[in-house]
Amino acid sequence: MELIFSDEALAIVVPIAAYWVYSGMYMALGRSMDQYRLHPREEERSKNLVPKRDVVKGVLLQQLVQAAVAAAIFTLRGESTGTAAGEARQRTTWATWVTVAMQIAVGMAVLDGWQYAWHRYMHLNKFLCRHVHSWHHRLVVPYALGAQYNHPMEGLLLDTVGGALAFLASGMAPRVSIFFFTLCTVKGVDDHCGLWLPGNPRASRYNFSQPFFVTWDKVFGTHMPYVVEHRTQGGLHVRPVEALN
Repeated sequence: MELIFSDEALAIVVPIAAYWVYSGMYMALGRSMDQYRLHPREEERSKNLVPKRDVVKGVLLQQLVQAAVAAAIFTLRGESTGTAAGEARQRTTWATWVTVAMQIAVGMAVLDGWQYAWHRYMHLNKFLCRHVHSWHHRLVVPYALGAQYNHPMEGLLLDTVGGALAFLASGMAPRVSIFFFTLCTVKGVDDHCGLWLPGNPRASRYNFSQPFFVTWDKVFGTHMPYVVEHRTQGGLHVRPVEALN
């Protein structure tokens, strides 16, 4: 029973549960959020190229792979936090909030850099764009449940491998990773919910940067400024201020 509720087990289960609960809340809000939609509701049915049941299957497959990889990493690292030594290690890690903040900052930087590089490359490489990354863009009109809908290769490479690298490079403990990857999940759902909510921090990015900051777009000159406008038929529209050179 102790292992079921170990930090490692929670680090695997909690982000997945957060995905379905949080995205489900968005979906349940329904028409009450239409004033914030970036696309008219009817376009979700007419423009999207994949039905919701296939989106759900694709997300579940990606999450299964993520869970398996996370379990393998925790196993290879050895000692579970369910043991006395593991608990002592956790107490030592949490004793310094500065250390935790630095670990999360490093994790964000690694994940942002990894996903920016691959996201940009998948747009530039015609084969990968057509056969792999195009899966994600089958949801022309995005919605919360489809935030993690990708080609299995993209899900493995960007999200699973990127998350593993962020975890290992930052040196964060499993307990810290529960909060880090839940934050990643919530941010990803926000970015793909199809809504422009007042004060939502996702407004700070536009092109290839994900999931947290626009840093790499600005460093490499791929950031495109934009404005949000009201549609005459209702809802909102994101319009680039100027085209990239």
